[in-house]
Amino acid sequence: MSSAIMNTHVLRHAETEAEVRACFSVMEPLRPHLHDEADFTARVSRMRAENYHLLAVWHGPNAVALAGYRFQENLLYGRFLYVDDLVVSPAHRREQWGARLLEELQTIARTSDCRQLVLDTALSNAHAQRFYFRHGLLTSAMRFYKVLEANPT
Repeated sequence: MSSAIMNTHVLRHAETEAEVRACFSVMEPLRPHLHDEADFTARVSRMRAENYHLLAVWHGPNAVALAGYRFQENLLYGRFLYVDDLVVSPAHRREQWGARLLEELQTIARTSDCRQLVLDTALSNAHAQRFYFRHGLLTSAMRFYKVLEANPT
């Protein structure tokens, strides 16, 4: 990435509601089930109670790339940083922002005494899998899930 591009972009967390709203247009292609900015900001607000953080690459007031993450601990991984979301707006792909965010997440994880950085990606997402392999992430599991119907009242 050229130093001119890096000098016009800033890497920092989205802290205010307005900053989170400014991230919606970047997040929407990754999470199309989100209804609108209000839905997105409400979810982020609730997730913050679960230690969710939203790291963004900013070009002026506009977010161009995002990494949503949280700190967790379990018996399998110990303390780890879980990456919920990693997305770059289409106009800014090939500028290495995904790689830059991943590097920053690794730094954050190390300084927070995390043993691992963990994320999930769809089995069908070969493009993302290649990206993660190129950046030193390895596969270690297959996730199983079941959609549960709401309890009848």
